[in-house]
Amino acid sequence: MPGGAMVAAIDGVGHGAAAATAAGIVASIVSRSDDHDVQSLMTRCHEELRGTRGAAITLAWLSFSACTMTWVALGDVEGRLLPAQRGEHRDRALRLPGGVAGHDQPTLAPETVEIHRGDVIVLATDGVDGIFADALELVGAAHEIAERIIDAHWSGTDDGLAIVLRWLLDGEQRAA
Repeated sequence: MPGGAMVAAIDGVGHGAAAATAAGIVASIVSRSDDHDVQSLMTRCHEELRGTRGAAITLAWLSFSACTMTWVALGDVEGRLLPAQRGEHRDRALRLPGGVAGHDQPTLAPETVEIHRGDVIVLATDGVDGIFADALELVGAAHEIAERIIDAHWSGTDDGLAIVLRWLLDGEQRAA
């Protein structure tokens, strides 16, 4: 997408083909969309999932020019923004309102936060213990951090997904 990137973490409810179908519907909608409004995109996903098992979804729009992230969740896909220098900025946790896309959609409250060079963004499904960020070392490549999260915090009884991104743009690109 021009000007930024949309990131989605999707977890179809349950297991098997029905869960995969629900997740596939969301992935198709997000990948074909030019919309960077996370609230309208989430509403579209919710509507298209009616009649399916549904899904837990977190969407994050990363604005390259503003060095910001606008994110929203529906269901239990954890989102964390971890500063490159712990203590420099506070860790941010995405508000999880509950609900299931396709079944019950509470009032969504997208949040926009600044992102600084070196900050790490993590999205993780409910198969990953939510304490993963408490003592996470932000060293190494993003895929190495994701592997450490899964190795240490995957429940082993549910699907486990950890998406890790490291922000590499300087704040000097921020819009005035």
